[in-house]
Amino acid sequence: MIKGSPSDHQPALSSPDSVREFSDGAIVGQVLGGDVDAYAYLVRRYQDSYLRFATRMLGNRDDADDALQSAFVRAFRKLAECRDPNRFGAWLYQIVINECRTLAFRRDRRERRMVREESELADLPTDPLVSDSSDLANIQRALDQLDPDQREAFVLKYVEEMSYEEMTRFTGASVSALKMRVKRACERLRRMLDQTRSLS
Repeated sequence: MIKGSPSDHQPALSSPDSVREFSDGAIVGQVLGGDVDAYAYLVRRYQDSYLRFATRMLGNRDDADDALQSAFVRAFRKLAECRDPNRFGAWLYQIVINECRTLAFRRDRRERRMVREESELADLPTDPLVSDSSDLANIQRALDQLDPDQREAFVLKYVEEMSYEEMTRFTGASVSALKMRVKRACERLRRMLDQTRSLS
């Protein structure tokens, strides 16, 4: 018997309206029990927030779409390896960030793209580094130059607006380590932005 499969009396998922009543663990159990179509409910539950995260990590929507699609496929194939189905979202996050890092590594071996679509920055919330809208494109370019760990921490803190406690559950890093990454990211971003503003 597959670990995490539902019991015979567990109700089946019936509609998008009722799926909100089910925990991640219940949906994972349905999938592992043979109802593979139920996986679509997990995709719908996480695709918007994780696509936003992947876009910030990679700098553009196309790469983010590719990374997220690969992550969902990989998660489906390895679903039986999810040790705590009720924390499927955190488990999926690790897969998403690994896919982002893999894609970024491959992309960085090619020539860095010179043109960024400003529309991908439209929903960036206010953070300590933004003084006006003209800074948004500069911030994205600066983010691309950060170390992956610092970029991840900055995006989680100021784009996803997570607390440090939430961040540590997702990343596995300690609160003190995350605070240091955010601090260093802000310092580097501020220096880069100051240089850009001084040239304008």
